[in-house]
Amino acid sequence: MADVSAEARIGAPAEQVWARLVDWPSHGEWNTTHTGFPKGGPQSLAVGGTFQENLKLMGFPAEVVWTIAELEPARVLAIRGKGPMAVDLATRYTLIPDGDTTTVRIDGSFTGAAVSLMAGKLKDSATAALSESLRKLDALVK
Repeated sequence: MADVSAEARIGAPAEQVWARLVDWPSHGEWNTTHTGFPKGGPQSLAVGGTFQENLKLMGFPAEVVWTIAELEPARVLAIRGKGPMAVDLATRYTLIPDGDTTTVRIDGSFTGAAVSLMAGKLKDSATAALSESLRKLDALVK
């Protein structure tokens, strides 16, 4: 298992950050691992909804089928996914409002046999990607 996380204080209200977070057509503008939605982003933002996403992790392409596990608009979006080589992924976006600013935390986990072979490198790569994604998200919502 490899667990990763990153956190940043973004200079915008939570509702504004959330609007950018779930703006699927512009997802690639800030999410550094995202390369596309083969069938478009989620059709319905609801618990149990599914969607496919193409990612690039450690330089390798991966297609993930996500299921929305938890949803609290402008506060929490948690998704669980199935990736290649029997890798399970989970990502949780948490927004903590504080007036005109928002602390955004992204937590991720990777599990599966293939993960144990490269957990250290995956953790370093994914943590760097999360931090860069938050930097880009911050720049977009200002």
